Amino acid sequence: MANTYTQLYIHYIFAVQDRLCLIQDRWKNDLYKYMNGIIIQQGHKPFAINGISDHVHVLVSMSPKQSPSDLMYHVKRSSSKWINENRFVMGKFSWQEGFGAFSYGKSQIPDIVHYIENQEQHHSIKSFIEEYSGFLKVFEVDYDERYIFKPV
Repeated sequence: MANTYTQLYIHYIFAVQDRLCLIQDRWKNDLYKYMNGIIIQQGHKPFAINGISDHVHVLVSMSPKQSPSDLMYHVKRSSSKWINENRFVMGKFSWQEGFGAFSYGKSQIPDIVHYIENQEQHHSIKSFIEEYSGFLKVFEVDYDERYIFKPV
């Protein structure tokens, strides 16, 4: 893609199937490293990956060669396969269908990285549902209540 110049920063949020608290401290950093590798392999630059036991935030500088949906397909598919192959959870691990994707300008990146890096602290105050619905409202995303993650 000669003469194509972009600056695309996307903040992804996705949850464990049924919002179960399955991501454990003992292997979550390895999961984030694995996701980091998938993102790089797909041709993008990861800036931050973190979350808590039921969901993950990922900030990526996107290449224009791939859609956000295609990247999330690879990240979620490969990481759930990796979790299952390593038998980190009893039964079968899977991610909930869908994801949130929110775009930012370059000047906002340090604040978003800080936000993602401090997920544990952030969620001691605010639930995932409050956080996610807040993003949808701030970004004025139309959504159907039936498809928003329900509290566990």
